[in-house]
Amino acid sequence: MTSVTIPFPAVSGGDAWLLISVAALVVHYLFRIYEPRAPLIHVTLLGLPPLVLSFLPQSYRVGFGAVGYSYAIFWTVLSLSVLLYRLSPFHPLAMYPGPLLHKLTRLSFALISVQGRQHVYIQELHKCYGDVVRIGPNEISICNSMAIGPILGPSGFLKSEAYTGRNLRSPGRSLLASDGEERVEKRKRWNRAFSIAALKNYEEVISRRAIQLVDLLAREKSVDLGVRFSWFTFDFMGDMAFGGGPNMLEKGDEDGLWRVMEAGLVEGHFFANVPWTAAYARKIPLFGRDIMRLRAYCIGRARERVKNGSHVKDLFYYLNNEDGVEAHSRPLPDVIRDGSLAVVAGSDTTASVLSNMFFFLLRDPETYARLQAEVDKFYPPGENALDTKHHQDMPILHATINETLRLMPAVPSGSLRTAPPGGKVVGPYFVAEGTNTYLPLYTLQRDPRNFSPNSEAFWVDRWLISSGKKTPAEAGIDTHAFVHNQEAFIPFSFGPANCVGKTLALQEMRMTACLIMQRLEMCFAPGYDPSSYVEGLRDFFVIKKPPFLVDIKIR
Repeated sequence: MTSVTIPFPAVSGGDAWLLISVAALVVHYLFRIYEPRAPLIHVTLLGLPPLVLSFLPQSYRVGFGAVGYSYAIFWTVLSLSVLLYRLSPFHPLAMYPGPLLHKLTRLSFALISVQGRQHVYIQELHKCYGDVVRIGPNEISICNSMAIGPILGPSGFLKSEAYTGRNLRSPGRSLLASDGEERVEKRKRWNRAFSIAALKNYEEVISRRAIQLVDLLAREKSVDLGVRFSWFTFDFMGDMAFGGGPNMLEKGDEDGLWRVMEAGLVEGHFFANVPWTAAYARKIPLFGRDIMRLRAYCIGRARERVKNGSHVKDLFYYLNNEDGVEAHSRPLPDVIRDGSLAVVAGSDTTASVLSNMFFFLLRDPETYARLQAEVDKFYPPGENALDTKHHQDMPILHATINETLRLMPAVPSGSLRTAPPGGKVVGPYFVAEGTNTYLPLYTLQRDPRNFSPNSEAFWVDRWLISSGKKTPAEAGIDTHAFVHNQEAFIPFSFGPANCVGKTLALQEMRMTACLIMQRLEMCFAPGYDPSSYVEGLRDFFVIKKPPFLVDIKIR
């Protein structure tokens, strides 16, 4: 190619390569200290230095060869610097064990995570390496109940970038991604929406949808129960958030909303694991289309709700400040964002728990019979099974729900938080500033140090023993063998950022379970392999359920 003479100062080839190497080390330092996220900064720091320095080799002739060598040396030195630092004793996480590949790159864990089985994988890592495992260059997982308060408590860790990385298209920050005073302010209106008085008003909505669900199950007789629970919870949360759902219990998912929601959250799961890639994905129209479809549906429902006004005090009533408590009304896009969050968070989690609970019950006929007997005692034929007045006197119902949540929490992987400035002592460990830290609920709640015996099994008696309804001897175990660490049971998270809809979700589960047990009898469909359900569950921050085929008859 044609050469161009440039009047640069005379620099030997060796000195030029040294300058390029130093530039690479400086860039590594800048990325390590400041962690820039803007693509323009990435391009500038990673592309400009080797291009400029390619003008320096001897003879001052610039060509594709010199530019290529400059980039090759720059990227080689930069890569080696990054990898060696991550493996060096100078790294803040050097003392924590973990797979070598995870220490080198976050992509290795991200590729496992997008398969949806990271909750099981993390459990295996903890069995191998102990309480603290390094699962990324700047990530650890801590399986120790002493870590719950320091990480999730009032002065705990910050929300990690995973929450914003997952959010590809929705403008602003939702309650889920907010921290500090911002979260406190947003939480106030949610707290009003889930007050005791508000929850009482929601019982009628739950009842209407639960009756619709049970009538549908009674007609169909042979169904995928997990899908029907998804339709039920999506309709209910649509009623709650926007004054009306898509009526999936009547029409099925003909608009593909559940599929769109799952697909969008599965897609976002990768970007949550590698948050810096989200800035690039947002510039590519291909990404985020499913979430935009769901958002378009929510926008339409919200506008219709505003047009029709408030006939009931639903969730939208409080989020839109229709009770007039706040001095100023909120912008409609903010209300839509919160309503969308409610639909996603409230529908998938409850549907998953109901599906998991009935799966565990069908696999344990003795417990199924005990729960059915308890329901029959308080809700015999002709009694309103949706009346909540007996729930406090139904220990087996509570134990069944709790044991389901212990074995398979709605978000099995748990919370990912970031250590605050200055770092923080977490139990016996010091976590350096900026370290992303998992509290793996699936692993924590199956740890024999917290729940024993039968820590990996569905055993409702542990909750009856812990509440004094049953003695260890009556359950056929040695008193000294019984371990029940209530502090390690946090399926709805813990602290100021715990699930604001916890009480509503539990109420919805109890009412629905009582009605189903009163009116229907279930069993696995002929030829159905129950092990396929356990193996098929996928965690993408929402649970993607495999087919759950049951036969149903009216009692």
